[in-house]
Amino acid sequence: MTPEHIAEVFRAEYGRAVAVLARMMGDIDLAEDAVAEAFTTALARWPEEGAPPSPAGWIITTARNRAIDHLRRESRRRQKSAEAAILCAPSARREEGAVPDDLLRLIFTCCHPALSRPAQVALTLRLVGGLATPEIAHAFLVPEATMAQRIVRAKAKIRDAHIPCRVPNAEDLPARLDAVLTVVLLIFNEGYVATSGPELARADLAAEAIRLTRQIVLLMPDEPEAVGLLALMLLTESRRGARTDRTGALVRLRDQDHAQWDGRMIAEGRALVRECLRRNRPGRYQLLAAINAVHTDAITDWRQVLGLYDLLVQLDPGPVAALNRAVAVGEVDGPETALLLVEGLDLNGYHLFHAIRGDLLARLGRASEARSAFEAAAALTDNERERTYLLARRGELR
Repeated sequence: MTPEHIAEVFRAEYGRAVAVLARMMGDIDLAEDAVAEAFTTALARWPEEGAPPSPAGWIITTARNRAIDHLRRESRRRQKSAEAAILCAPSARREEGAVPDDLLRLIFTCCHPALSRPAQVALTLRLVGGLATPEIAHAFLVPEATMAQRIVRAKAKIRDAHIPCRVPNAEDLPARLDAVLTVVLLIFNEGYVATSGPELARADLAAEAIRLTRQIVLLMPDEPEAVGLLALMLLTESRRGARTDRTGALVRLRDQDHAQWDGRMIAEGRALVRECLRRNRPGRYQLLAAINAVHTDAITDWRQVLGLYDLLVQLDPGPVAALNRAVAVGEVDGPETALLLVEGLDLNGYHLFHAIRGDLLARLGRASEARSAFEAAAALTDNERERTYLLARRGELR
């Protein structure tokens, strides 16, 4: 097995392995270290010996053995040896509670109210999503050093405050729901457009985010925002087959072949949106899902999209929502009006800000400025497919 194949196993199984070890040991730091050691061992052995029949099982078993060795070396030998003996048993005792899924357990644990919201989300993306610090920093639009400090402090808070790695009680779940949904959406976003690498997207992360969201909906069926998030993911993921051409190049929404969209995902997503409308408890994810439902029509009704964005910016008045609203304004009121809105936003470090600005400038015939905007956007993304697309847009403007 090549290092590249081992990297694929890491991306697919890291979060699940950490979740299983954290449940076994009740120590997130030790779980993460043990899993990292297991993958280091795999890098040394698998290229020569070949991969085991169950790579995921091998990683978890090896990580568990590393954790047992660590516990036995601790100064409180008697207590730790007793814990190790429990881990050595054929099957470690599973903790019963409201959350039946190991990954979901870890997400809810990391979203403990003792941690700040940015710390909750950053730590969970690191542990569950297996995202590197630069990828998480990109999701938050903050410097990498800032994000690294945030993750270290969050783990220290869990350790110093003796926050248990356990299943939250059913009554504690609603208070953590918003942070949990934020985390799962960011995992999905990384799957939809990867922060870096040669491919546009990571289908494994998107599929895992959808699976986790289905579990959340089953766990909390009366929470319309959970249903809305599931609808949003399904409607977005339905377009995966049309987002790239045969060469892997990015295809804009307006140029996509609708025949390549997944009709079953669209039907399920639309049904969930209608369910949310009947509940009449609007929220951010429900509105985003409704917007994506409109985009699945044969012809997008941009006035309807703009009306939904008007509601969204009242609930989520951040600059990214305002930027997306400006795109709809450009379709309804023209690029000049939209450009005025875009240039009033403080998003200079966000590549899509420059890409949208470049598109509006190109539509206004301001080719030189548009070229500069597309070049700035390309410089801010590490995704090779996105960069190629943006540079191609620049090259079209002569």
